[in-house]
Amino acid sequence: MSGLVSLRLALSALIVGSSFAALPASAQSAATNAQNVRLGPSGLPLPRFVSLKSARVNSRVGPGVNYSVDWMYTKSGLPMEIIQEYDTWRRVRDAEGSEGWINQSLLSGKRTAIVAPWQRGKGTQINIHSAPREDAGVVAMVEPGVIGSIKSCDGQWCEMTLGGQTGWISQSQVWGAYPGEKVKD
Repeated sequence: MSGLVSLRLALSALIVGSSFAALPASAQSAATNAQNVRLGPSGLPLPRFVSLKSARVNSRVGPGVNYSVDWMYTKSGLPMEIIQEYDTWRRVRDAEGSEGWINQSLLSGKRTAIVAPWQRGKGTQINIHSAPREDAGVVAMVEPGVIGSIKSCDGQWCEMTLGGQTGWISQSQVWGAYPGEKVKD
């Protein structure tokens, strides 16, 4: 485990599976929304993935400092999905499906992803390959929930750096890149 998110009393369980039908509702929504991308007031697409800039980020119930803090995230680099914009505030969703408002200054365009968060606690390990194909050599095995930096995605595979090791992982095994999305660092 990577010591992912912060002050939550209980983490919601996510559905196990690697097919779209078995993804958590938040991932299903993200995948569906990726096909219906629209531009937000910032001129950037909605929805889109970003990451947390800081190791301490407050998520609020509304878009402003006068709104109460709902959660505190304590992991920089944690991927978040921006689903709405208001002034300098971004409504985000995390891999658990929780939503809140975070000031844009605390978010980064650096793309990160969580490996198969819906498989956490199931005793499985995910292969990281030397090339973008199933029959390529395995360079590492990681536990679900590990966070890594995305170098690129071709729509089916993502090249990621996880714990200092770089390799390829099936795009269907990450939360931080939409199915079919192409990403360049």
